[in-house]
Amino acid sequence: MSATAANRELPGIYHKAGSLRAERRWALWVAYASLTVAAIIFLAPPFYMLITSLKGSAEIAGMTGSPWLVRNPTLDNFVAILTSPMFQRFMLNSLIITGCVVAITMVVSVLAAFALARMRFWGSQALATGVFLTYLVPDTLLFIPLYQIVGGLGLLNSIWGLVLVYPTLTVPFCTWIMIGYFASIPKELDEAALIDGATWPQMLIKIFIPVALPGIIAATIFAFTVSWAAFVYPTAFVTTPDQMPLTIGVVSQLVRADTFAWGQIMAGALMAALPPVVIYAFLMDYYIAGLTAGATKG
Repeated sequence: MSATAANRELPGIYHKAGSLRAERRWALWVAYASLTVAAIIFLAPPFYMLITSLKGSAEIAGMTGSPWLVRNPTLDNFVAILTSPMFQRFMLNSLIITGCVVAITMVVSVLAAFALARMRFWGSQALATGVFLTYLVPDTLLFIPLYQIVGGLGLLNSIWGLVLVYPTLTVPFCTWIMIGYFASIPKELDEAALIDGATWPQMLIKIFIPVALPGIIAATIFAFTVSWAAFVYPTAFVTTPDQMPLTIGVVSQLVRADTFAWGQIMAGALMAALPPVVIYAFLMDYYIAGLTAGATKG
């Protein structure tokens, strides 16, 4: 190729490179603009809750000035909530329910996923698909038959009825996540373990659980979030304050007829939302890794 021909092609190459840079720059601007709008939309409600929780009752009732500004910030609402024995009981109930549900969910989902992903048997694939499809059934369709079951067992108006019911929401999805992680582990590991004389329980405890730890953490985070934030089931199954979890206790006990303690409601809602936020902030990478493996394998 002559130097003259090469010089003719260079402007075309530079033009294409410039077009790619311009397209990339516009794509970045559009992406950042979209993320900014989405962040404003999603952060506006918690920001408004925080602003309201820092207002006194008189300022909230006065409705003067901008609702997004605080003239006289105060922590009285948070102090009143934290020092309330009723709120402390709500928190304890939520901790008991969440701890039990997470433990039950992880034991059941890990064992079920290990069996469905590695111990191949007739119908295992169809069963794995069926387990996940049960997660797609809305809980609003299930709480009526579950209400009858829980009532038949004598567990209505008890936190133990919620401990029995919540795994129906958490086990299917957590099992699906763990199936994806277990299926992504090379088969050479369990084949070598079988040759060395290891049993299936030993393989699960010594090989699969350590390797699939990110998936286990992701499933644990999901189980914690669902059991901590559930609202439909405790609303239907629990009626007395001493058995209420935090999600419905704050709303039901701080509303008296047409009187709303908005400052304390917002403060209680923020504190109720804080544990999942803290967990996601520190373990987000594990959660994304677990969901990615569950979505691409199995």
